[in-house]
Amino acid sequence: MSRSGRDEPDPEELREQAAENEAIADALEDLVIELRDEPVKESRLEGLFDEATTSDPRIWNTVTAFIDVEDGDAVVTDESKLAAGKWAPEIVDDCDTMVTIDIQRGLMPDDFTYQVGRELQDRITEFGEEAAELRQRAAKLEGDDGASD
Repeated sequence: MSRSGRDEPDPEELREQAAENEAIADALEDLVIELRDEPVKESRLEGLFDEATTSDPRIWNTVTAFIDVEDGDAVVTDESKLAAGKWAPEIVDDCDTMVTIDIQRGLMPDDFTYQVGRELQDRITEFGEEAAELRQRAAKLEGDDGASD
């Protein structure tokens, strides 16, 4: 007996989500390249660097850049400090991904580039893996379409 399509998204929806994840990964890759090739003070992550290196670590422990991908470009929509706890869902829902770094006064630009670049690479890997899984699910669903009723 074949499974009803009501419980599963259809293969096209899965492929669209996979394509969106790949677009986010590509935009983040461009951001990593910019961070590596340009001075931090001229990059889209300048605000994150400023907050991470000038905030009082006795009050704040992390700073996060909220990133939204618009027309293939990673746009840093906001930077926000956090003393303790987790982000409110309404903040997180309005972005494609986030990059968080510990507050570290005196952090050198090269160290910032390394730390943030590593975190961005983790996000790129996650989006790529999720895209691959979505494509596999879509292919499996299509393969099941021809199965017996």
